[in-house]
Amino acid sequence: MADAGRPASGSFPELAASWLPPHEMRRLASYKVLASYDNNQAGQLAAASGDEAALERRELGDAANLVDTALGYLLGSDQRIAVTGAEHADDEVPEPGAAEAAGLQERLRTWGEKELLTLRIQQAERAAVLLGDSVYVLAWNPEKQRPTLRVYDPGLYFPQWDDDQDQDFPSRVHLAWELPEDKDAGLKARVRRVTYELGPISENDESVVREYPWEPGRLSNITCYLTDAEWLLEDLKRGESLDRLPMHKAAFRVRPDGTELERVDLLIDFVPVIHITNTIPDGGEHWGRSVVARVLQGLDELAATDSDSSAASATTGTPIIGLAGARLPVDRATGRPEKLKVEAGAVWQLGESGRMDALDTSSQLAELRARVEHLLDRIASNSRITAAGLGTLDASEVPSGYAFKLALAPLDALVGAMRLAREHKYRLLLKFVQRLYQAGRAQGWTAGESFPARLAWAPHTPTDRAAVLDEVVKAYGAGVLSLETAVQMLLDAGYPIDDASQEVARIRARTEQEAAARLAEAAARRGELDSQEHEGKGAPTAEVGDAADGEKAPVPVPLSSGSR
Repeated sequence: MADAGRPASGSFPELAASWLPPHEMRRLASYKVLASYDNNQAGQLAAASGDEAALERRELGDAANLVDTALGYLLGSDQRIAVTGAEHADDEVPEPGAAEAAGLQERLRTWGEKELLTLRIQQAERAAVLLGDSVYVLAWNPEKQRPTLRVYDPGLYFPQWDDDQDQDFPSRVHLAWELPEDKDAGLKARVRRVTYELGPISENDESVVREYPWEPGRLSNITCYLTDAEWLLEDLKRGESLDRLPMHKAAFRVRPDGTELERVDLLIDFVPVIHITNTIPDGGEHWGRSVVARVLQGLDELAATDSDSSAASATTGTPIIGLAGARLPVDRATGRPEKLKVEAGAVWQLGESGRMDALDTSSQLAELRARVEHLLDRIASNSRITAAGLGTLDASEVPSGYAFKLALAPLDALVGAMRLAREHKYRLLLKFVQRLYQAGRAQGWTAGESFPARLAWAPHTPTDRAAVLDEVVKAYGAGVLSLETAVQMLLDAGYPIDDASQEVARIRARTEQEAAARLAEAAARRGELDSQEHEGKGAPTAEVGDAADGEKAPVPVPLSSGSR
């Protein structure tokens, strides 16, 4: 499907565009190939590359199922924004900064609801799981007075890396794509390029500095510039690739306020583009790996087996029959024998020595079905999603819950590695959100360093809630766990707790009310007993023997403090 000079130029004619950087061709071709597997079009792609037999390839959605299953385990049932220290805001003696952290957490969650953060995460993470990479872009919206969050296809993302090997993030990023010709609107085919670039505030005077609100007291001469422009494809010559497009032929876009987007100063010192990788990149690399990358050959084998099974099932359902000594009907128009069809109600006349033999292919079909099961188990094992994770494991084959947990161990390791690869990137995204609010001088966002915030994932596998609840009750009752930790454990186990700090506050308020009610009840009972003692009524009695008749008679006994 690819060649060394220009990968996939036959299968993907859009990759033959002259403006695409040559060193990006292999990555872009891999995205196309992976997307074809996800859309059950790998056979069509192979046919476009010259394999005509690939049109008969049967693809039944196994690649998409693998991707969606891995995505479900990665995301869990819920994702929440958590700010360090916010859980201690309702303590009797809150830690310093806990109240501010709780307030920031509430504001970030409100921002996430307005920007449909859960939906954006689904969009970005499916691309990351399938293709290995995904891209978020943040931008300040003055009308909405908040940062907006958008997801871009990684095939549109072109970072520009310097020669410095210690560089963690690119100082220049292009987002570029082609705009097709629109004859009705009179528009020709164009290339649009959006560029974020870090550079000095003043190119002529390096002494021009600025104090950013997230770093009080520190002066910086760096800012981020935004350029958004278009080029006509017919104006581009060979060699004028993405990072060398002629600026004198550019048509710059204009914002609603009339500002031409040519090196617009965004008043920030970072590039608001976050690149998500599905796996931890190798040393010196920047790209992730798809969850199906290591089992593509297995998916090919599975599709081939499904194709063979389809052919075998056709001969099993409608078998091939051989006739000997049969009288075949003749077409009156042509005088030639008519072709016989195997169908219900068909009657064939056979002679005295006639014979009918049917080709039985059911045994081959059974073997092919067994091979399908073998390939599915192999794919599940090599992808580390496991048969238990895919739901193909027979429950009767699992002797105990501990054995089932061991069967899920590779999946636990896979999800742990995938979440680790994203941990820093989501912390970075939430830091950028805070800084954009500060740069936009939004109400309630004061100057100061950004609070550490992260994206908290729900458990990826079902948990034994009863066991967790019993453990929490015993540990908290014994005083070895704080109330905050106990509530967090219940939240992690999947209990419907909206906010851990609010739940802690409600529990403490209810406990204080119950304690006050018990004290009031005890005070009321004590007051009643004191009243009875004062009036001399209802005093306890002791039985003693009567000297006259020997019978026991009740004798009052005073209520001393000890007896009470």
